[in-house]
Amino acid sequence: MKIDEVTPVLDVHPPHETPHGWRDFFIHLFTITIGLLIALSLEGIVEWQHHRHLVHDAEASLHKEIQNNANIIQTTLDELDKEQANLKHDIAVLQMLVKTHKAPANESLYVDFRIHTFEGVSWKTAQSTGALSYMPYNRAQEYADIYATQDELATSEQQASRDAILSLGPLNNATGDQFNPTPAQTDALMDRMETLQGQLILVDNFMQSLSRQYKEFLAAHPGDR
Repeated sequence: MKIDEVTPVLDVHPPHETPHGWRDFFIHLFTITIGLLIALSLEGIVEWQHHRHLVHDAEASLHKEIQNNANIIQTTLDELDKEQANLKHDIAVLQMLVKTHKAPANESLYVDFRIHTFEGVSWKTAQSTGALSYMPYNRAQEYADIYATQDELATSEQQASRDAILSLGPLNNATGDQFNPTPAQTDALMDRMETLQGQLILVDNFMQSLSRQYKEFLAAHPGDR
């Protein structure tokens, strides 16, 4: 049986015989004290072993999760670059429309933005099991910083997604004669797209920061399993 499967039970028995004098009394007291110390030590060892396994499993899971996220972040950065380029093109089309009061031929507005999710189940599990409280402070702080940036990125992407939806309006994917907004519609669309453009810059900053954190963590802990 493994030691982490053993649950010590403190079981103190009174002496079977009546002590004869102070000498016997102190011998019995000493014996009981030693027994209690041994039982408490075993209990402490079991608890330590349990916490050690808890931390080991949590760190192995967290390391794998961070590695998986690091493997896909460059692809998401490339997608974000394309989304920013599309938005820049849309704004340029609208600016031309403001100047000429005519929709450019064969041009369209297409807002392309999607939320890029990163795994966080292992982090939530480590929090719920209490594994973080048994880790060295510096290591727990490393994880906390990474997943805090992930949360900030998720929040900024949700805001950007909301503004992307507002930016679409009735003019999304309209081309040719269909794309003929009024000046008021053009101004409103410009405002929304410029707001979205600023939010995509914020998303990009969070994503770049997260990418650096992933790389620094994996470089500092290459052998963690």
